[in-house]
This record gives sequence, structure tokens and C-alpha cells, in this order.
Amino acid sequence: MPLLALFTSPGPLVVQLGPFALRWYGLLIATAVLLGLALASRLGRSRGIDPGLIADLLLPLVVGAVLGARLYYVAFEWRQYQNHWTDIFAIWRGGIAIHGALIGGIVAIILFCRWKRQRFWPLLDVLVPAVALGQAIGRWGNFFNSEAFGLPTDLPWGLTIPIANRPAEFLAASTFHPTFLYESLWDLGVCALLLFLHRRASRGRLVLPPGTLSCIYLMAYSSGRVWIEALRLDPLCLFAQPPFCAGGLRMAQVISLLLIALGGAGLWRLYGRRRSLPDPSGVTP
Repeated sequence: MPLLALFTSPGPLVVQLGPFALRWYGLLIATAVLLGLALASRLGRSRGIDPGLIADLLLPLVVGAVLGARLYYVAFEWRQYQNHWTDIFAIWRGGIAIHGALIGGIVAIILFCRWKRQRFWPLLDVLVPAVALGQAIGRWGNFFNSEAFGLPTDLPWGLTIPIANRPAEFLAASTFHPTFLYESLWDLGVCALLLFLHRRASRGRLVLPPGTLSCIYLMAYSSGRVWIEALRLDPLCLFAQPPFCAGGLRMAQVISLLLIALGGAGLWRLYGRRRSLPDPSGVTP
């Protein structure tokens, strides 16, 4: 029996007391925000950024990310909402897109930096490890909502999905790729990589111009998203319908490839011919 088949989702609710309902999705997002704030504040302190500044950024960043994530998802799933406008606001049911959150978050950071007269890239560099950590935590919301899973599989770590949540094409299947878990583990790896590089730079063993960690994050996260998205049964499609986007494009893969190219171009600009390359030994003179 697949390992994760033993762990069927208990459902989206943590507890409900009358009209009050605490949902796993909200609890996980709140946890991710708080842990991300603590991590970004600690990293910012090591780079001379006032932790109070990061605390001030928290509210506009969360608002921008949540709005961006929801609007991005609704835009590509408009057929689902065009006759049910009120469902657009039911974010607790799921239906957010990470790329939309990144876009909304970036806009919020840019506006915040202009307001506070702060440099954008140094601030973003201390935020991206926290973003990767938050993504790793938030992905578990998909587990409790029984969503964002992949193709059927007989692998030992296959995940049991309730019949009500399976696509019509796969009602006979019972266990599926836990793509939420793949991405959560990948995001933890991205976070660890960024923290490792940050630590080496803080100790003077590596040269990291402002913007470097942000570019590496774009490339590292997006590389994982390309192959994980290929397994998912609920992709956002540009022209066709899920589960395979036949004849169409998986938007997450398209955006990820663009972000990889953008991150690579950023690193070339930072370390290209017009700038001196870091010492290959990794030790600054």
C-alpha cells in the first residue's frame, strides 16, 4: 500500500464553532507569514536592514501577494466564476496561484520602497529565503483541500484522493502523485540554498551583489515548478481545458521558463564581462 495512502486528508477544517470556522489553509498561511517575518528580520539584521522596516512591509506585502494570487487564478479560471461572482471572494476554498502572489508581492515591495525611500534589491534579497519557506509551508494547504495533485501512480508515496475531488477521467484511480509534497520539499531545498549562500556572503567568503539571491531564487524555484507542473491534473491553461491542456499551454511552465531566463539575465548582468567576477576560490581578497 502506498505510504501516503495511509494519510487521507482530514478535510479543510481545523475546527468549527457555530459560524466560526478555522481552516487549515488560513492557519498554514498565517504560520508561513509569521515564520517568514522572523526569518527575513534575522537576515535583514545581518545586512543592516532594520527589522522594523520588514515588519512595516508585512501588511502591504501579504495584501499584495494574496490579491495577486487570487486575481491571477480567477483570470485563468474565469469560466468557473463568470456566473458566480461571489465565489471570487471565497479564497478559503482554495484557488490561488503562486505566480500571481509573486507578481502582487513584487508590486507591493516596489511601492513600499518608493514610499520609504529604500533600496529595492537588498530588501528583496533578504525576503526571498522567507518566501521559499512560506511556499513550502503553504503548499500543505493543498493536502487538506485535496487539490493540486498529480497523475495516478502506484509509487509507494502515492496519495489517496477522495472520489469527489478526482477528475472524471480518473475516477477509477485511487492514488495520485502528491505534487504539493514535491513542491514543498523543493521549496525547502531552495530556501536552504539561499540561506547557505547568504551565510557564506555574510562571512566574507562569497561576493553577492544586491539582486543575486533574488535571481537565484527565480531560477531555482522555477526549475522545480517546470517539471512538477507537468505532473499536475489541474493546471491553469492558456487555451485548452485541464487536465492536460491539450493543444494549449500550461501557464505555470511558460511563466517559469520566463523567470528562469529573467534570473539568468540578471546574473549575467551582475557577473558579466563588464563586472569583475568573484574569485573562483570563493574567498574575497
